[in-house]
Amino acid sequence: MDERAMKYIVAISKHQNLTKAAEALYVGQPTLSKFLAEIETRLGLKLFRRVGHRYVPTYAGERYIEHSREILRMIDSLNAELADIQKQNTGTVNIAFANMRCSYMLPVLLPAFRIIYPNVKVNIFEGSSDENDRRLLDGLIELAFYTMPSEPDPRIEYIPLAQEELLICAPHGHPLRECAQANPGGRYPSMDLKRVQNELVLMMQPSQRTRQIVDSILRENGIRLENVLYTSNIHAIMGLVSAGYGISFVFDSHLKHRTDSAPVDCYSIGNPGTVYDFVAAKRRGSYLSRYAADFIETVRHFV
Repeated sequence: MDERAMKYIVAISKHQNLTKAAEALYVGQPTLSKFLAEIETRLGLKLFRRVGHRYVPTYAGERYIEHSREILRMIDSLNAELADIQKQNTGTVNIAFANMRCSYMLPVLLPAFRIIYPNVKVNIFEGSSDENDRRLLDGLIELAFYTMPSEPDPRIEYIPLAQEELLICAPHGHPLRECAQANPGGRYPSMDLKRVQNELVLMMQPSQRTRQIVDSILRENGIRLENVLYTSNIHAIMGLVSAGYGISFVFDSHLKHRTDSAPVDCYSIGNPGTVYDFVAAKRRGSYLSRYAADFIETVRHFV
C-alpha cells in the first residue's frame, strides 16, 4: 500500500465508476483500469466486483478502503503539522458551510482570511449539516460550520462560536400577534408553540439542522403540524412569510442578513427564548493547522 494506491482505490469506491474516478484523479481511464488490475493481482484479492457499470467494493475492498481513508487522514494531518513547524503559511484548507449561510458569510470571510494567509487555498463545500458531517468523518474536509445538533456525534468535536435564537416568524400584522406574551428576559415577545398548530408552516428538509431541531422541539411539546410546505431555501421561506404566505421557524442569525426588506413579526419560543450554539466542527482527534484554527477565529469575529 502506498499513498497513490490508496487515493486511487478510495476514488474508485467514491465514484463507483472508473471513468468518473479517473476524471477526479486527472488520469486516463485506461491507466486507472490497468492500475486496479495490477494491484488486485499483487494482493491476490479482488477489491471490487462489477455490477453493470458500477464498481462495488468486496469485503476485502471495504477493509482496504476503510484503512486507506484513515491512513490518508493521518498523512494530511502530518503534512499540516510539519508545515506549521516549518512556519510555511502555504497549504490548503477544506471547509464546509450549510447552503443558506454561504451567501452572506463567504463574501466577508474569504477576503478577510486572504489578507492573513494569501498563499493558503480555501476549498469550500456546501451542503446540509448531515452531508457536512459525513464529509468530516470521511476526511474530505477539516472544518464545518453550523448550528450545534440536538444529539451530538461523539466522533465530532464542536467548538462554540456564538449563540443563535430560534424564532417563530410570521407575516407583519398576522393575527398571531394577539397571542404574544411579554418577554422581559428576551429581545422578542414570546409565543406559545401550540398557537402554530393550525397555521400553514413553512419547513425545511429533514437533512437540514434547523428542521431537525424544530422537529425535536415539536415532539417534546406533543405538537403535530397538519398544514406544512417543505423547501430547503431559507430565502424563499422568508420571502413567502413576508408576503403573508405562512409562518416559519428561523434562527435570528439569518434574519440579520435578509435581502428582503419587507417586515416580519418574530417571537421567542419560551421565556426568555430557545438558544443554540453556532459551532465550528472538526473530526475528534484530528490535527488543525494554524491557518485552519485562524479561519475559525475569522468566523468567530464575523458572528
